[in-house]
Amino acid sequence: MDKPNPSNAAALIMPSPALASVAPLVAAFYADAPHSLRVRLLDQLLRPVGPLALGAIAAGAFARLLPPGHWTGAQVHLEDAMRISAAQVFELARYLEQKCPEWLLQLPELLRDNPVALGTLSGAMLMVALRAWRRRG
Repeated sequence: MDKPNPSNAAALIMPSPALASVAPLVAAFYADAPHSLRVRLLDQLLRPVGPLALGAIAAGAFARLLPPGHWTGAQVHLEDAMRISAAQVFELARYLEQKCPEWLLQLPELLRDNPVALGTLSGAMLMVALRAWRRRG
């Protein structure tokens, strides 16, 4: 039986360097965003996240977003966006980098729809990083 190659194993479980830089930028953008934009950003980021992951990401910080009854997706309200920290959004973005990194490529649409967001340093940096990643892919 062949011995596993550690360098290949690391490549399978670790995001590429380009992706690794996106999570801190998403968190910084979240920290700078007005509360209404935070709600939209969380809605976007949480769409591919299932109920089990909501309870696991960021030590269960997103578990409160589970709807009562049948699962239809996370429900984000303004109060939630005010309570969720940038550090918790960082953990969410890291999860998405590993689970479905292509989902992060939809963030430029959210940024384009909000000229105020692009006027912030964190919004501009996030847009540049996502465009560079898209070109590499």
